[in-house]
Amino acid sequence: MNESSSVAELAKSLREELNRYSVGEKLPSSRVLVERYRVSPVTVTRALAQLAAEGLVVTRPGAGAYRAEPRAAAPVVGDTSWQQLALSADTATELVPRAVDASGVLVTLSAPQPGVIEFNGGYLHPSLQPERALAAALARAGRRPGAWGRPPTDGLPELREWFARAIGGGVTAAEVLITAGGQPALTTALRALAPPGTPVLVESPTYPGMLAIARAAGLRPVPVPTDADGVRPELLEAAFRATGARVFVCQPLFQNPTGASLGAERSAAVVRIARAAGAFVVEDDFARRLVHEDSAPLPAPLAADDPDGVVVHVCSLTKPTSPSLRVGALAARGPVLERLRAIQVVDSFFVPRPLQETALELVGSPAWSRHVRALAAELKSRRDTMAGAVAHQLPELVLPHVPSGGYQLWLRLPDTLPEAALVSAALRHGVAVAPGRPYFCAEPPAGHIRLSFAGVAGPTEIVEGVRRLRTAVDGLLG
Repeated sequence: MNESSSVAELAKSLREELNRYSVGEKLPSSRVLVERYRVSPVTVTRALAQLAAEGLVVTRPGAGAYRAEPRAAAPVVGDTSWQQLALSADTATELVPRAVDASGVLVTLSAPQPGVIEFNGGYLHPSLQPERALAAALARAGRRPGAWGRPPTDGLPELREWFARAIGGGVTAAEVLITAGGQPALTTALRALAPPGTPVLVESPTYPGMLAIARAAGLRPVPVPTDADGVRPELLEAAFRATGARVFVCQPLFQNPTGASLGAERSAAVVRIARAAGAFVVEDDFARRLVHEDSAPLPAPLAADDPDGVVVHVCSLTKPTSPSLRVGALAARGPVLERLRAIQVVDSFFVPRPLQETALELVGSPAWSRHVRALAAELKSRRDTMAGAVAHQLPELVLPHVPSGGYQLWLRLPDTLPEAALVSAALRHGVAVAPGRPYFCAEPPAGHIRLSFAGVAGPTEIVEGVRRLRTAVDGLLG
C-alpha cells in the first residue's frame, strides 16, 4: 500500500472513532496509533493533519491531538431579491429615483494600496495635520468639567460664537448650529430647503458628495456651467427661470474641483438673482482655511452680506485639520433656522461634546494660528511643485486655472485620451487619480481628472506620481 492510500485509510479509521471521544478529549498518542494501525509515524502525522484541516481535531505541538468543537452549521442564505422591487422608484409616487452612487465619494475616502501614490485624496496627509496640537487639545478638553456630559443641542455657545465671528457680517452665535462636519450640514440644508422630486441647481462641475446627497434626498440636480471665475450669473438666472428651482448650491471660494473663486461682482449677483427667484443659496465654504500663502486677501463669505437670509452657510474644521475632527457649522437667518435645527436634532440629537470641546481648545490655542500659516505655505509649495511637474511632463493636459487655495488641480484631457482608460492605466502604474465624470450631473463637455496634492507625503512623491502618470499616458497614446 502506498503512502497516500495509507494516510487516507488511517484518516478514515480515526474519523469513524472520533465519536468515542468527548469534545476536548485527547486522542491516543502518535506512538500508540503507530502500533495500533501498524503504520509509520509520518502516516500518523499526515492523517492527523488532514483531520485538523477538516476541523475535526485540534493538534497542539508537544501535547497531542484533541477532538475539536463541532463546526457551526453554515448560515442560511436568504433570498433578498425582493428588495430590488421594494427599492426601485415607483413613478406613480416618486418623481426622482433615490438610488445613490457613492463612487465619487469613496474615491476620496478609500485608502490606496501599498506603493500607490494618492493623487485622489480629499484630506490632508498626516504630515500636514496638526497632530500634536490636536492631541494637546483633546487632553485639555478631557479635563474640562462636564466634558462627557450632554451638550446643548445647538452646540457649545463658545464654539458657536467662534464660528459666527469667523463668518462675520453681523452673524450671531444664535444663528449658528454646530454640525458633525460639512457633509451632514449639507445633508441637513438640502433636506430643509427642497422637497423630494424638485430640482436643485448646482455648479457644473461640482463636488460628487453633494450630488450624492441631493440624489439620496430624491432631488434632481440641474447643472449651471462655470468658468475660471466661478458660476456664470446669466446662466444661473436662466436656470432659475427654466426650472423653478428654489435652491442653488455653490462653493464660492476655491471651488472643488476647478479651484475657481467668485469675485465681488459675481458674488453679489448670485445672491441678488437667488433673492429675485425667491430661492436659497447654500454656500459650502469648505476651503477658507486651505488658502495658499500667495493668495490675495480673501473675500467675505456670501452670508456676511446677506441681511435677508438668502444664504445658508456651511463650513467645517475637518479639511484643515483631520478627517476625524468632524466639527462644522450651519448658519442661517429667519424661519429656515428653526427647520434646520429641527432636522438636525431628529437626525443626530447633537454633536458629541468631547469633539466640540476639543475643537474649541484647538482654535483657541496659539498652535491654531501657527498651523494655519504653516499649512498655507506648504499647500502653496505643493501646488507649485505639481503644477510645474504637470506643465513639464504632461503638456497634452490642459490646466486652465492654478488656484490660490484648496488642494487640487483640475485637468482637461485631450479627445484622444479616454478618461476611464487613463484612470485605470494610472492605477496600474502606481498612481491613483480622481476621474472627472462623477463631478458632472449631466454629460461632461470633455474628459477630466482631478489631482490632489494634499494627501501625499511631499514634493518628491508629487514629482514621482506625475512621472508615473506620464508613463500611463504614453502607454495609451502609443
